[in-house]
Amino acid sequence: MSGISPKLPLTTGFKNGVYELNTDVLQAMEQNLKNLVLTSPGERMMDPLFGVGLRNFLFEQNVRQTHNAITNKINSQVSKYLPYVDISNIQYSTIADDDLIPENYLRVAITFSVKSIGLSEVLTMIFNGFYVDVI
Repeated sequence: MSGISPKLPLTTGFKNGVYELNTDVLQAMEQNLKNLVLTSPGERMMDPLFGVGLRNFLFEQNVRQTHNAITNKINSQVSKYLPYVDISNIQYSTIADDDLIPENYLRVAITFSVKSIGLSEVLTMIFNGFYVDVI
């Protein structure tokens, strides 16, 4: 089986013990965006400015100003570290928007595309006070 990059976290396949791979560009770009958003500044070796640090916003008020700060951070980091990715929309949902989201949760959906090949995808993450879950 061939691929373009290893899937993270690294896991081995059941058949031959080889690491699982991202098999297309869109999977790799989604993984890169997810890593950029979830990495805190200072966490990556040799590049202390890398990362949005979304976990740093977990205990902030769930208001428009916080959403704007997150959006600005995502856009600036993507333009610097993933210039081949175009963010077309970042949508925030709370219990006021969707009854299926518990009261203290925030759903962030990032719609992005890979400029050179014209493919688009939505990366959705749900946050509560303790962890981030990627859907």
